[in-house]
This record gives sequence, C-alpha cells and structure tokens, in this order.
Amino acid sequence: MDNLSQIKSNLRNIPNFPKPGINFKDITTILNQTSIFKFVIDGLAQKLTTIDFDTIVAIESRGFIFASPLAYILNKNLVLVRKKGKLPHKTFDIDYSLEYGINSLSIHQDSLSDQNKTVIIDDLIATGGTAKATYDLIQQSGASVGCVLFFIELVALKGRHLFPDHLVQSLIQE
Repeated sequence: MDNLSQIKSNLRNIPNFPKPGINFKDITTILNQTSIFKFVIDGLAQKLTTIDFDTIVAIESRGFIFASPLAYILNKNLVLVRKKGKLPHKTFDIDYSLEYGINSLSIHQDSLSDQNKTVIIDDLIATGGTAKATYDLIQQSGASVGCVLFFIELVALKGRHLFPDHLVQSLIQE
C-alpha cells in the first residue's frame, strides 16, 4: 500500500459531528501513529519544494499541528493566526462568515511585513472561509502569499475557488 493510501485508510470519518450533516475528519488517528504522521508531513513538505517563501502562516488550531514540523524541517519562520482575543500584542483582526454565524481571526501586526513571502497552512479546506480570512489578514500586513496548503481538501465544497490567482494544494482530496 502506498503512503497516500495508508494515510487515507487511517483517517477516521465521524458522521453528523459536531452537528447533523457534517462528516468530521478526525485526524487523531493520523497523529497517534508516528509513521503515518511522518508520511503526512513529508508529503506536505514535498508540495512546497518549488515554492519561494520564508514564512509559514498557520491557522488555529489544527493548522498548528502541521505547520510547526514543516517550519522546523524546512527552516522557515512560523506565524500563528488565532481567534480574536488570543494574541497578547497589537493585532490585525478580521471578521468572516461561517455557515452558522460570524467568526474573527487575528494576527500580530509585527509578525509579517511587505518583505515576507508566505505559505498558508491548515488541516482542511471546506468552503474556504477561514483560509480566505487568513489570506486577507496577510494582505493587511503587506506580505505576499505564494501558496495555500491543506492536509485535506473537501473538493465538492469548492473552497479553492476563493483563490483564483494562487496555488492551492492539498495532500488528500475527498
């Protein structure tokens, strides 16, 4: 069995969680198996080999899980995007719509500049709202985005279409 097949076979799908109609992708079954998690990190790193960037921007909270080892092995800066009110210094903030309400994200104002070339990383893209809000925060800082990278992409929800002028990549497409 190849690496991608092993990863897919170890993802746990939880129907109707956290609410009816949602098929939750439980990544804990990936994280608690060193060899499978290594396949994931190596696969994501491979997707970035041709991208010119100096900073990984990670989306709270499951994006942190994938971005941290990638920043380490690729020797890149790591910037965290968090829920509003979770960062201790001056922030850029953005509100964005979810199917069930409004959410807010923040990034430290001094974490990026117009000199930075970034890659956005998160665990999953569905409709793309959170990734697009992160992209907009990066734009406020003056930095550029070279790629938006996800572990899992829910293709039918077409989140990648929010980034028509950017490279969007994912390791697993469902």
